[in-house]
Amino acid sequence: MNGLVRCQNGHLFSSRRYGTVCPYCNIETNTEERQEVQVPEVDVESLVMSKIQPVCGWIVCIEGPRQGKDYKIHEGKNFVGRADDMDIRILGDNKINRRNHAILVYDPKKHETVLLPGDSNGLVYHNDNAVYVPVVLSVYDVIELGDSKFLFIPFCGEHFRWEDSPKSDSKETSLEANLMGR
Repeated sequence: MNGLVRCQNGHLFSSRRYGTVCPYCNIETNTEERQEVQVPEVDVESLVMSKIQPVCGWIVCIEGPRQGKDYKIHEGKNFVGRADDMDIRILGDNKINRRNHAILVYDPKKHETVLLPGDSNGLVYHNDNAVYVPVVLSVYDVIELGDSKFLFIPFCGEHFRWEDSPKSDSKETSLEANLMGR
């Protein structure tokens, strides 16, 4: 029945053979015309130059379904869960709550990362101790969520701060200078 059209008087005819005019009553049919939809142009430069959220640390899965996977920690609150809208989305471990199982916060004023329990019913462990109040994280601390364990690796802290580094237009950053021994 592909290509068959019914006119206002109920006549069925082939649109391939007769077009949009009914061969029985010569009435133009109400066929929907295809309209072109314009896709707005994407400004590539604005996408490239959009605000970058610099990394402040990582958690790396050392045990569980996502072993070996790293997750970036950014400045401010990082909500942890399995849902699409989580800042740190951990898939594969169904014992991790979908939303807000835990919260990792990098505080740019104190230059420290803090682990908080989320508002879900799942427990969070820090070095095998349940977390009920905020805990300041140190390098290589172990965080346990569901059946997964994560190692905390800080990037920002006493040795590096984004606000101390020169802007991207300079040719050499202080970090590069430190690494090169200057």
